[in-house]
Amino acid sequence: MSTVDDITALILDDHAAFRRGFARLDDARDEQELLAIWDALALHLDIHAEAEEAILYPHLVKHGDDGEDETADAIGDHNKIRDAIAESKLHPVGSKPWWEAVGTARRENSEHLAEEEDEALPDFRRHASTELRAELGQRWLTFYGEHKNGRNLPFRDKDPQGYVADHR
Repeated sequence: MSTVDDITALILDDHAAFRRGFARLDDARDEQELLAIWDALALHLDIHAEAEEAILYPHLVKHGDDGEDETADAIGDHNKIRDAIAESKLHPVGSKPWWEAVGTARRENSEHLAEEEDEALPDFRRHASTELRAELGQRWLTFYGEHKNGRNLPFRDKDPQGYVADHR
């Protein structure tokens, strides 16, 4: 199996892109740069959360050692990130409230990535065959292609316990 096709490698690639995107915000010098960087990053964060919720977490919730708790926690994290992104859109780019919302998204995302990389993904790897990882990797790539620029994705919060119950 090529690591390119492995869903966990694809997820980690996105995580690296998120870290780079937030670093680019630090380097932006005007509102136009901030907007260009943030719009792309916020959209990628939203699409990524939807992809994980459609592809990764339905498997982890059923097969992980601590899959139900890890999944509920991840869905809650996604909600906090989505809420911060939505809050940022209510304020002028570069304003104090905009930076506060972006800062919340960054902090919540950083915490989520650490938990996912240290807990959920290792748990998934222990229980998923290489074939399943490759199959889900293909679904991941297809998902991004089918939902280019977030097309037909709701970007709505989900009830973490309800999500777990629905996918158990």
